[in-house]
Amino acid sequence: MRTLHTFLFTFLSLSLLVEGETIGKAEYAGGTVENFRPGIDGDLHTGTPALIFQTRQGRLEIPYDRVNLLEYGQNASRRVVLAVVVSPMFLLTKSRRHFVTVGYRDEDGQQQALVLRVEKGRVRAMLASLEARTGLRVTYQDDEARKAGKG
Repeated sequence: MRTLHTFLFTFLSLSLLVEGETIGKAEYAGGTVENFRPGIDGDLHTGTPALIFQTRQGRLEIPYDRVNLLEYGQNASRRVVLAVVVSPMFLLTKSRRHFVTVGYRDEDGQQQALVLRVEKGRVRAMLASLEARTGLRVTYQDDEARKAGKG
């Protein structure tokens, strides 16, 4: 019985290792991927040995050894429309959107970029995973992004 438990534990551990970490939903905000249009949602996985972005328009796999840039930034915008429609108090709040840029070389050696909007609660896990898998350090666009990305 103990052998069976050891086998099951080992099998489940290896399957999780091969599958990689699921970051969750992300939105393609822009970049050089021709078959994705901005605004398309997809699932983001920091799998082994590649970063995987799966959408209904297709699948993009970026091997970690081809990644040469990791950048994180925020876009803070005032909620003007809500302020006009609901309450002027919304002018005092900011809406932050979190963007991760992955620069990489494609199969032809051409520089490419993938800009993703990631949920606030998933940013730190994604950045830590990408740093660990690529060996690169994340570049932060400003001090606010550094605080949000590192905690």
